[in-house]
Amino acid sequence: MLTREDIEKIIEANQEVFPSKENFESFKDEIKQSFSDLQTSVDSYAKKADDYFQEMVALSHKVDRHEKWFHQIADKLGIKLEY
Repeated sequence: MLTREDIEKIIEANQEVFPSKENFESFKDEIKQSFSDLQTSVDSYAKKADDYFQEMVALSHKVDRHEKWFHQIADKLGIKLEY
């Protein structure tokens, strides 16, 4: 037969293994906050990546424009540019 002490030990053990509704609600809130933080981080990184991509496109157009000018100058001077 189980004694009162045995029953209390079983109850304590179950409380540690099985979360209560309050514990689950706080866990749910923590998960929501963690997900929100993660989403903010991903959005921030995506913005930085997009800005970098746009900068590289602009830089590429600038280099193409300068290359065209070099070829025009070389043609006027009678120099053949090889690359």
